[in-house]
Parts: sequence; structure tokens; C-alpha cells
Amino acid sequence: MARMLIWAVIGGAIVWAAFSANISGDKFATAVPRLGEFVARMFPLDWSVWPEILKGLVETLRIAILGTFFAVMLSAGLAVLASEKLSPAFIWRPIRALLATMRAIPLIVVAMLMVSSVGLGPLPGILAITFHATGMLAKFYAEAIDNVSSQPIIALQSAGASRAQQLRWGIWPQMAPVILRDTIFRFELNLRESLVLGIVGAGGIGLYIQTYVRSFQYDKAASVTLAVAALVLLSELASVLLQRRFS
Repeated sequence: MARMLIWAVIGGAIVWAAFSANISGDKFATAVPRLGEFVARMFPLDWSVWPEILKGLVETLRIAILGTFFAVMLSAGLAVLASEKLSPAFIWRPIRALLATMRAIPLIVVAMLMVSSVGLGPLPGILAITFHATGMLAKFYAEAIDNVSSQPIIALQSAGASRAQQLRWGIWPQMAPVILRDTIFRFELNLRESLVLGIVGAGGIGLYIQTYVRSFQYDKAASVTLAVAALVLLSELASVLLQRRFS
């Protein structure tokens, strides 16, 4: 009975969302020709903007790499404080609440705040990525710590090992594969998110996409979009190879 009630609630929510979204077949019928016209304007591609594309891609990659690096550094310390196994409740509970708050703030809002604080360029993008990624990675790292087996830790405690030694020899070997997986996943996410930070002036190739679309230069926007897709696919391939190498 409870399962049927849950499915009924889910179905009702879907129906309510569909009706409230004002979805209709007429809109789809008129949208298809418009979409075809928009796509037609993108061809042939204009590769004269290749220098701008390369500059934007390099800046986007720089933002993702540095943002991920700083987030990993901050998350390593916060994860220890947010771990139920390593910290008392009066410490890990507020830290978990802080991390949840960091994740709750949309990245674009964080980027706008950083732009207003430090100005335009890649720095606000790096800071925004660092802030947002730390909220996620620190939580993942803390959960990885909490999910490890307690037996090696107990053995180290009985041998008089310090908290740092317990973390290094009892916890880290168990959580390292999970940490690598979560970090690679977050880097991929950071790369995708940094692609749109240029919309608010936080650096990256998103600025060029916005500029070309607003000026109706769809052939140039298509060239940038294709380059972005290639970068994302390469990042996917690199992440798969890394996970296979260290799994």
C-alpha cells in the first residue's frame, strides 16, 4: 500500500508539473521550423575566430584545473572536520551544515559575487569554482572516511598511533580509490561549469559564445560550440583512462 501511494504521488507530481509548464503540441510544431532556421544560420562554420577559440579554451581549462586544485586542498582539511569518525558532533555537524550551504548557492551567483569583488577575468572564475567544488568534495571525502572499515583504525589505536598516523595508514589506503573517482568527476563538472562563467565576466570561453550569439554571428558561435564539445569529449576520455589506470 505504501509503495502504491509513493508511485501515485510521483505520478501526480509529474502530471502537475507537465500541466503547469504549459506544454502543448502546437508549440513543438512551431518550434521545429524555427530551430531548423537557427541551425541553418550556423553553417558554414567560421574558423576565422580560431585564435579567440584557442585563447578561450586555454583560459577555461586553466580555471577548471586551478579551481579543482584549490578545492581539493581545502576539502582535505574540511573532510577531517566533517567526518563522524574523526571529529566530535559539535564540530562535524556545523561543518556539514556549512558545506551544504556552499552547495546550495548556485555557481552563477557565486561567480557574480566574485566578479563584483575582484573584477573581471579568470580569477573570479577560479574562486567561484573553488568555493562551489569545495562544498561537494569535502562532503564526498568525509563520507569516504566514514565508510572505511574500523578494524585497521582500531589496530592502529591499540598500537598507540596518532590521529595523523591513523589517517595515513588506516584510512587513506581504503578511501584513495573513492577520492580519485570523486575528484575526477568534480573536475569534469568544473570544466563544464567554467564554460558558462564567461557570461557574467568570470573568464573562459563562455564570453565568446555569449558575444557571438548576441551579435547574431551564429557561424562563429557554432565554431566555438564545436570546439567546446571537443574539449569536453577529450576530458571524458582522459577521466576514463585515469580511472582505469588507478582502479
